[in-house]
Amino acid sequence: MRGTLLITVGLIAALASTAHAAERIILRNGFDYPCDHHAQHEDRVRAYLSSGEDSYQDFTLKEIDRIEPVPDPPALPESTPPAPPQIARSTSLDAELSPADLGEMLNKAGQEYNLDVDLLASLVKAESGGNAHAVSRAGAQGLMQLMPGTAKDLGVDDSFKPEENVRGGSTYLNKLLTDYHENLTLALAAYNAGPEAVAKYHGIPPYRETQAYVARVIHEFNRRVLAREAEARRAAMQAR
Repeated sequence: MRGTLLITVGLIAALASTAHAAERIILRNGFDYPCDHHAQHEDRVRAYLSSGEDSYQDFTLKEIDRIEPVPDPPALPESTPPAPPQIARSTSLDAELSPADLGEMLNKAGQEYNLDVDLLASLVKAESGGNAHAVSRAGAQGLMQLMPGTAKDLGVDDSFKPEENVRGGSTYLNKLLTDYHENLTLALAAYNAGPEAVAKYHGIPPYRETQAYVARVIHEFNRRVLAREAEARRAAMQAR
C-alpha cells in the first residue's frame, strides 16, 4: 500500500515545534526542506529538524543541489490564510456514521487507490474527527474536508454523503501523491494549503497551521502503523 513505506517521514513532525529554520536543503527536483542543522553520514546528508538529534530526514547526495543558510523571515502578512479549525454542523437528517461503517469505507477506498487505510484514517481524524457533517470556516465540508470547487472537480455531488466524500478525498490525495512523486509531506501540505502554496514556497508553506497539520497527520499515521505492526507480531507469536 502507498504510504506504508513513508513512515520515516514522520520525523517532519518536529516542524510543528520549530520556530525558525537555520538552513534550507535545496533538492534537484526543485523542492526544498527547512532544517535546524545538518551532518553528512557516508553517502547521505542528515537534516535535523530541531536543535536535538532525535528528529531528522535523510537525503542522498544525488538528491541535493545545495544547502544554504536561511535568514530571519519577515513577518507574514495578516492576510496569509491558515487553515481554520473545524466547526461541526449538526443535522438530524442522516443516521450517525458508525466507526465500523467509516472503517469499511476507508478500506474500500484504500484498496481502490492503493492507499494505506491508516493514512486515510489519520487524514480523516485530522480533518473532521470523523464528523461527516463538519464544515470549516473556509467552507470545506465533510469527512475529508473538501472545498466545494475541489469536490465539483472530483465529481462529488454531495460532500456530506460519507461515501462520496471519502471517494473524492482519496482521489485527491492519490493525485497529490502522484504529483509529488510519493512525497507524503508535500502531498499533505498541498491537501491543507493548496498546491499553489507548495509551489510558491517550493516546499511546505511557512504557515503554522499547515506545518502543524502535516505533523499531526503523520504522527497519527505513525502511531497507527506501529500499533498494527505490534499486533501482527503478537498474533504471529500466539500462532506458534
